[in-house]
Amino acid sequence: MADELVGVIGGSGLGDALAEHLSGAERVEIATPFGKCSGPILVGRFGDKKVAFLNRHGDGHTLPPSEVPYAANIFALKELGVHAIIASGAVGSLREEIAPKDLVIVDQIIDKTFRRQSSFFEGFGAVHCEMSQPVCGRLRKLITESASQLNVKVHDSGTYVCMEGPQFSTRAESLMHRQWGGDLIGMTAMPEAKLAREAQICYSLIAMASDYDCWREHEAGKDKQTLLKEIIGNLQAATQNAIKLIEATLKKTDGIIEGQCHCRKSLELAVWTGAEKINKAKSDKLKVLFE
Repeated sequence: MADELVGVIGGSGLGDALAEHLSGAERVEIATPFGKCSGPILVGRFGDKKVAFLNRHGDGHTLPPSEVPYAANIFALKELGVHAIIASGAVGSLREEIAPKDLVIVDQIIDKTFRRQSSFFEGFGAVHCEMSQPVCGRLRKLITESASQLNVKVHDSGTYVCMEGPQFSTRAESLMHRQWGGDLIGMTAMPEAKLAREAQICYSLIAMASDYDCWREHEAGKDKQTLLKEIIGNLQAATQNAIKLIEATLKKTDGIIEGQCHCRKSLELAVWTGAEKINKAKSDKLKVLFE
């Protein structure tokens, strides 16, 4: 359905670039029980689809990963009527075969964050959502199918290690992440994916490789400025490829939003606290999550 609202979250690189592709965009600000969003949500059209676009790091990339208001962002998108999110984020590659500029449709995430609010339900009760598949497999399949139409290098799966940051990994950590089975290293997939699941929103993630993480030694003879220019160039190229992929996915008329998807029913068996023990005022504030 053309007028169903699809959420798009832009990360490093894509956050500022995608806004230029929206037509008829209206800036919407939503007050949430979890404070302000990263910035105004732009509601407009991207191709044939109506989208709600949120720049994760704020205008001008002012918010580092640990200070992104993930809970406010996801809550606001749900309140707007978003039931499916296509997110993006820059990553370092932990695998030789995932080269800079490549895109990866993430299927698994290892969460190493520790400073961030990872649940909407603190003070509400015991709520345990299933997370064995941290992204929506149905939506990931649609994005993967869309990639086949493009002349872009896209990997159809990958495990994303989400670290706290803002510092990058030590080389020992990078080697450890490879041993864990990680394919990518980044700082923003969590708790975003967890909160989307608690909000009963289908969530997908396109990772954009900007460079190899420090497990792989840089080429000899390149100074820091040259390396930085190379990384920025890689991210810009990956960003343009991600925009093409999102646009191709949004051209699909069916399947992006699906009411029967298991992601849309994630709270059915998740609330373990009896209704009589749940604070009504807290429950009223969070009712949009159950809709």
